[in-house]
Parts: sequence; C-alpha cells; structure tokens
Amino acid sequence: MADAALITRLDDRLDQLVNIDIGERGVEHLFTAARALQGGSLVGAAADALMAVPEGGTVVMTTGSVSRAWITPELGENDGPSGAAAIARALVMARNATCVMLCEATLLPAIRAVMQASGLFPVTFEQAQIARADRSLATIVMLPFATDDEGGAREAVELLDQLKPDLLFSTERVGRNDKGVYHSMRGIDYGMGRARIDLLFDEGLRRGIPTVAVGDGGNEIGMGRVAAHVTAHVPYGDTCQCGCGGGIGAVTSCDVLVTAACSNWGCTAIAAAMAARAGAAKLLHTPEREALLLDTMVANGLINSTHGLVDDSVDGFPRHSHLAIAELCRSIVSRAL
Repeated sequence: MADAALITRLDDRLDQLVNIDIGERGVEHLFTAARALQGGSLVGAAADALMAVPEGGTVVMTTGSVSRAWITPELGENDGPSGAAAIARALVMARNATCVMLCEATLLPAIRAVMQASGLFPVTFEQAQIARADRSLATIVMLPFATDDEGGAREAVELLDQLKPDLLFSTERVGRNDKGVYHSMRGIDYGMGRARIDLLFDEGLRRGIPTVAVGDGGNEIGMGRVAAHVTAHVPYGDTCQCGCGGGIGAVTSCDVLVTAACSNWGCTAIAAAMAARAGAAKLLHTPEREALLLDTMVANGLINSTHGLVDDSVDGFPRHSHLAIAELCRSIVSRAL
C-alpha cells in the first residue's frame, strides 16, 4: 500500500486534471465549492467511499441520459456509460461487489453492451449472487426504472428494501430542479421518457446510505450539494428556457460530489484513485479500454450530445482527448502501482 501522504498528492492531481474547464461550462466554480465542502480531494473522497464497500457488498448505480427526449426516448448520450462501466468494473475487481445498474428500459440495450465490453457479463441479481460467492464471473445486473413520478417513488422504496445496498453511485444522471422539471444544459425541459432515479437517491439519502455522484454541468444528481453555485455560475443556472420559473440545477444532493469537465473523466480519475489505494493496476480505466468503449457506444447509437451526432466525441471533446485523460490518470498514479 502507498503511504497516505503520496495518496493525498495523487488525489489532488487527479482532481486538478479532470476539472480543467475546457468546455467553458463553469465547472471550476463548482469544483472549488465542492472541494471546500468536502475538505479535500473529491476524487479521493469518492475512491475512499467505494473502497469502503464491504467485501461482497451491493452497489446500486445509475447512468444514461435520454439525449433528445422530445424526439425519441431510445436515444442516449455517450457521456456516462463508459465512466459507469469503469467504476463498476473496479468495484467488482476490488470489492467483489454486486453492481446493479438502473436506467430507462429504452436505454438498457445500449448500456448493457457498454458494460459487457468493459468485461462485465449482464445477469440477474440471483445469478450475480452465485458469481459473487464463487468468484467465477465478473457480472453486472441491469434493471429498468419507472419513468413517472408515482412509479419512481414506489420503485425507490421497493428496490432499496429489496437490495439493501451499501452505496449508491450516479454519474451523468439528470435530476429534477426545484420545480420538478428535468433540464438539458440548454435549459430545455427534457423530462419526457426519463427514469425518475433521482427519487431513489433522495430516498437513499433519507436512509443514510452513502451516496457518491459525478457531474459536469449542474443538472445532475448530486449537484444539489452546490446548488447556489450552479445558480450563480452555470449557464441557465438561474433561469431556464422552458418557462418553469427555475434554473437547470438539480436539487438531489449526495455525500460525495465529484465534479469534472466531462463526467466520464471524473469516473476515470476515481478508478485511478482506487487503483492507487489497492496498489493494483488492474483497476485502472486504461486508454485501450476507453477506445473499445467509445467504439461500442458508437456501434450502439449513443450520441455526442453537444454536436448531435453518433460519433466517438463525448461532450464535444474529440476521441483523443478521452484517451489522453485515461493515460494521464494512469501516469499520475503510477508511483503507487
């Protein structure tokens, strides 16, 4: 195991790397606010929380954003799935965890393909328990979640009662604002066909379940932790374009908020911090694996939401940017591996 002082330095460098505001979204303001609340590295706090999951524990995860909801609920965004896959893979390898991924039924096929490309085989929860017990297979459980408020509130209670998760993890998952509306970064209402998974996180927080969230824009689950800063610094943070009377900021909070210029980058950094803590390079999200997942997302029709194209850019950042972030994260933590 690397010494604590080294880990702290590496965590800070990972934080700084993934919060360079290349997209000019105001994320550096959110980063400063979140770090002040956390009292230290965001990436490090997330890695600590994930590595604290009991051996063989259960983690409920979510990602996936219906990108053009007013056109079709079957079109998902490519920021989120590869990052979630990196975290799920690291959890399975480091903690022998059972990871349960929630998203819309319409996005299940594409996100299932990304998880499988990362090395995790989709199974039922019962099958995952068998694999966990004998360590014979790295698995992921994929479940749909209700797209209406009443159904979401009911399923939130039922799922938490059934699964009794040790931690909740969200990345690039839109949450509603204080008017109950789900907004795009352009301040447009795009809640139609969207799973109400933020209601599950609200219920989890009420129950005291540790919650980690990753976001890049202010409209995601977890951003309620820095709500005032979203209002002040993010475009449409104070007034949206849909006329609901609120901004785009999500009200759902979390215990650990990881900000990043691109949510996938935040997850890549968290996986690197987990690898540093374990002294295990196998937990890294490598450039080679990122390349495979980018290709898988294109093949399954996930969209680069900034440009409105199905391609291997994410949030408008070209392919080589994402491979470079993965390589830089690997380089940063190499002293601990």
